[in-house]
Amino acid sequence: MTADSSETLPLWRDPAASIADRVADLISRLTLSEKLAQLQGLWVGMNSAGGDVAPHQHDFAGEPRSFDEAIQDGLGQLTRPFGTAPVDPAVGVRGLARSQRQVMAASRFGIPALVHEECLTGLAAWQASVYPSPLCWGASFDPDLVQRMAAQIGATMRGLGVHQGLAPVLDVTRDLRWGRVEETISEDPYLVGTIGSAYVRGLQSAGLIATLKHFVGYSASRAGRNLAPVSIGRRELADVLLPPFEMALRAGARSVMNSYADLDGVPVAADETVLTGLLRETYGFTGTVVADYFAVSFLHKLHHVAGTAGEAAVLALTAGIDVELPTVNCYGKPLQEAIESETAEVALVDRALERVLSQKCELGLLDSDYSPEPGNPHIELDPASARVLARELAERSIVLLHNVDDALPLIAGQRVAVVGPRAHEPGAMMGCYSFPMHVGVHHPDVALGLEVPSLLDALRADPAGYRLSFAEGCPVLGGSDAEIAEAVRAAELADVCLAVLGDRAGLFGGGTSGEGCDATDLRLPGRQEELLEALLGTGTPVVLVLLVGRPYELSRQLDRLAAVVCGFFPGEEGGPALAGLLSGRINPAGRLPVSFPAADANQPATYLASPLARRSEVSNIDPTALFGFGHGLSYAPAAWGEIILTDAGRQWPTDGSCTLVLSLSNPSSRPTSEVVQVYLSDPVAEVSRPVQQLIAAPRVELAPGQTCSVSITLHADLAGYTGRDGSRQVDAGAVELRVGASSTDLRARFDVDMVGSRRVIGFDRVLQPEVEISTS
Repeated sequence: MTADSSETLPLWRDPAASIADRVADLISRLTLSEKLAQLQGLWVGMNSAGGDVAPHQHDFAGEPRSFDEAIQDGLGQLTRPFGTAPVDPAVGVRGLARSQRQVMAASRFGIPALVHEECLTGLAAWQASVYPSPLCWGASFDPDLVQRMAAQIGATMRGLGVHQGLAPVLDVTRDLRWGRVEETISEDPYLVGTIGSAYVRGLQSAGLIATLKHFVGYSASRAGRNLAPVSIGRRELADVLLPPFEMALRAGARSVMNSYADLDGVPVAADETVLTGLLRETYGFTGTVVADYFAVSFLHKLHHVAGTAGEAAVLALTAGIDVELPTVNCYGKPLQEAIESETAEVALVDRALERVLSQKCELGLLDSDYSPEPGNPHIELDPASARVLARELAERSIVLLHNVDDALPLIAGQRVAVVGPRAHEPGAMMGCYSFPMHVGVHHPDVALGLEVPSLLDALRADPAGYRLSFAEGCPVLGGSDAEIAEAVRAAELADVCLAVLGDRAGLFGGGTSGEGCDATDLRLPGRQEELLEALLGTGTPVVLVLLVGRPYELSRQLDRLAAVVCGFFPGEEGGPALAGLLSGRINPAGRLPVSFPAADANQPATYLASPLARRSEVSNIDPTALFGFGHGLSYAPAAWGEIILTDAGRQWPTDGSCTLVLSLSNPSSRPTSEVVQVYLSDPVAEVSRPVQQLIAAPRVELAPGQTCSVSITLHADLAGYTGRDGSRQVDAGAVELRVGASSTDLRARFDVDMVGSRRVIGFDRVLQPEVEISTS
């Protein structure tokens, strides 16, 4: 007899009871093997999937087991049923429902598995929408738009029977050579936290669990190498890398994924001070911590801090990892043997189990009326509404970096030579965690599954009626002199040349950008810089269009380029969005979320640099950016009016606020927008601080002829930093507020005295300014 067949529902099935009581009742009924099963993921099809889509995927396959054997005691999570191979959505929905029925029938208590998928640029499934990459989210400076995108993604996933999304990535960009820069939002923690929190709110509004990645330190690896050691000071960790996670946790994120990295020799997956002391005891997090794929096994096989799989399991469980993903290696028999031999306490299992079952209870998976059958078995994964949203975000995120003598917009009917390896390639629009580039490339005989126009396609369809010619010039990597010569001939016969250059997203060396695709320098990949030089030599004006996963060094060519446009993998609607901007129908609105490096700067300082990281007379290397953080041009720039600091005497209480007020107007006949960027500079502090740091960045929309007033109220907590004793504090003393259109285009500076006593602030501090916009 099953629990559901009795006349009275057991407590754990009763939706009227508290979650705590339901979970406690269920835990009391489970055997050790049943408990451990709830802490395990299962990746069906992992071994048959073409190519590696996770690090060391085929090195950690474990002992071959049938599905029935794997689920006989229950199952915690099903890993990527849609995102492992091309699966027809209708077939996938039916298959997932069938798998859930099997999971429920196989165990004594009929507990369903929680299902997770990747969703960084949309659900990573065949035929699903591919939205712009996270760098585009940052370039949009538009959290409301990102929240709408995430809600759309969440609704699609929920309709398929998926419960958890492995996004957003909240790693702050620290080294542009790192392959995963394309997955980050920005080099600025405030912007990462603001945009990332919006994603969390959007995804979870659809009833999904958002998973914050990668807690913490992953992006600060030595030399920008993937899965490399991290040597970082506690203040950089506290003031640069942790704030985005704090903001997203405040937004309600219900799951966290650990970083692969070791911090000063201690792998995060085994670090109780990070995953329990900081995350749970300091931040008050009550959700689940899931292992990044194979991170528990890595403690044994890569980090060598555990001698066996059982020791690795005990280390990870003690540190605070609740669920082993993507499939069970350590949390099965090795952990069971450790507990039975009293190497580990069952209380650790119960602690993780309580969190896992609480989440299943919150999702309704423990309710007696739960059904795995989909509400809509024929859900459309790329509906028109999604494409509209993808286009809007792409248009909002493309950055006009450089435009000499109004070379752009293009003139209708011009002879345009479209040249370059990214010009006629749909994959140029998509990052490494989009399904086509992540999984689809391993299945070349399967159709792309959705419409992704290349830039050339979009220009051919453009109503401007350009007279187009095309030559690839060279591939992303490699190429011949003859191919470059063909491109030169095309440029010589044109009125203007569009050089469409950039990256091919991939995994583990399969591309020039993406996970495991790190760079040794920041020159354009392959022979693309050589191609660009040849095109510049023709005398035809050259407009450089970048489709990239990271900024590249353009100092040698900039003064000869007519214009530069940058799109950071702008998604399925990126081609039409770019064509609209080049034609002038779309007014450029993007702002740089990451700085562009200057000549020979393989690892430029981000704009957050302290004084010693800036240009000096004692080093021959100048790290000053070519294009600074926040930079972006417009065809119709807003006009800035008066900027005032309203508080009398310019005194800012250490426990109070100050307010900036400014006016913006749009004198043009077309809509425009501006990102009002406010930076804090603290000239004298207990520790060396960044020369300036962003603390507010509202985007302001202006209709033709419109004027608006923007009021930005800044709480003193925004001036906080981590002092010598390790606590975050707000000091009395002089600071400077800087207001402008970018970190290098400042329109006003205000000297302000912070008055009062030093305050220690914590996780509950104010993290956002208050903004009011009134129009006339």
